[in-house]
Amino acid sequence: MGARVSSLMGRETGLGDLPENCVAAVLVHLNPLEICRAARLCRTFRGAASADLVWETKLPRNYRYLLALVSDEKAVEQRSRLCKKEIYARLCRPNPFDGGTKEFWLEKSCGGLCMSIPSRALLITGIDDHRYWNYIPTEESRYHSVAYLQQTWWSEVDGEINFCFPAGAYSLFFRLHLGIT
Repeated sequence: MGARVSSLMGRETGLGDLPENCVAAVLVHLNPLEICRAARLCRTFRGAASADLVWETKLPRNYRYLLALVSDEKAVEQRSRLCKKEIYARLCRPNPFDGGTKEFWLEKSCGGLCMSIPSRALLITGIDDHRYWNYIPTEESRYHSVAYLQQTWWSEVDGEINFCFPAGAYSLFFRLHLGIT
């Protein structure tokens, strides 16, 4: 009946005629990249793609903790006014914490939590013995220096981090570069 009435009035119905809350209910099931693509379809989809209920599902459960880590005292008031989409975008950028020695960010496409810890923040066996190790400057590292191992028979790396991780499975990776500098 609705289609017949609209055709009688000389107006075709389209995606823009859908109620924004119905569109938002569908967007909740998409990943962030797909939500942003859908927002380009029309004004209704753009409005639905900015809805807090859509982005709340993409944020990790501990997003308030993460946001508190990156906000200074001046930004606390502004933080309470951010919409969930802005919070997601803010947390997807590299965010230094622990005195600027470490960084975390959300992986844009799925919202997974990522973290980077420089070699200087780890306890590496023999790191203070310059016969075996040196720190060398490099633009290839986000921390502008890397631990360079000259020779060793064995190595042990230890680290500790005080961080509120949401429940889940995590992977740990070491970035090693083998070769002569």
